[in-house]
Amino acid sequence: MITDVPGFLVGHYTDDVNLTGCTVIVCPPKTVASCDVRGSSPGSREFALLAPDKQMQEVHAILLSGGSAFGLGAANGVMKYLSEKGIGYKTPWITVPIVPSAIIFDMNLGSTTVFPTQENAYAACQQAGRYVEQGSVGAGTGAVVGKWNGFDSAMKGGVGTSSIRLGSLIVGVIAVVNAVGDIIDHDGTTVAGARIDGKFFTSKERLEYFKNDLLLTRNTNTTLVVVASNAKLSKVDTNRVAQRAHDGMARAIQPCHTTFDGDVAFALSSGEVLYPVDVVAECAAEAAAEAIRNAVRFAQGKGGMKGLRD
Repeated sequence: MITDVPGFLVGHYTDDVNLTGCTVIVCPPKTVASCDVRGSSPGSREFALLAPDKQMQEVHAILLSGGSAFGLGAANGVMKYLSEKGIGYKTPWITVPIVPSAIIFDMNLGSTTVFPTQENAYAACQQAGRYVEQGSVGAGTGAVVGKWNGFDSAMKGGVGTSSIRLGSLIVGVIAVVNAVGDIIDHDGTTVAGARIDGKFFTSKERLEYFKNDLLLTRNTNTTLVVVASNAKLSKVDTNRVAQRAHDGMARAIQPCHTTFDGDVAFALSSGEVLYPVDVVAECAAEAAAEAIRNAVRFAQGKGGMKGLRD
């Protein structure tokens, strides 16, 4: 799990009635962070300060949320929780928690009027720990995959996590998978996605039948990936790890990074061990792919949408 990396904790808030939720990754002190956006339709907060050329060198938590842009307001609950504990960027006047956030659109499965609030995110922080529940929980409660052939043939997405150990290096990933594409295994077979008469499409069929005018699913798809490592990396190298995390998305999602996706990858570095950035980045790509697959392997059916666990 991502929490195999020492110091990182994860908490979920899940609304099984309205089919939405949020997930918080709480970081250890002095965590360096950056992000890379490949999707055409992202929803975000505090992304500008994660750029390699910006002065801010630390973050204190990451919020992933359902509710589209409405869900970004839930980050205030994470800030409230951290502020109460004295966690944040120290200024002479006040301590300010830095909480970059990203969202998915889940309102095509659940409620269009209820979305995660700051109280929900605060509750997720309160129960944050090392065990990470996977599947149709947290920010992945209303997630759906395989929407490229329309909503009726799609399947349930969710939250997944994975980690890789290489000597003293630990790289962990958590993913929220709400992709227009299908989820693909190591051997090229489809794990979950669009189905006709209970059967998945082959890669050739996917190309032949792909529809570019999916009005019902346009701009409603996003995969969010958070990579954490105990590597000691500069902000520039942390950004390179975020870039390479998208390689993991492309290994596990077909098609990936489409016009209709808002894909985002964060990278977090706690600075404990020295490893070459390319080693960290390749571990991140592989762990990201596996976390994405785990998100659908553990997904349960909700809102009339079939999950793989069904």
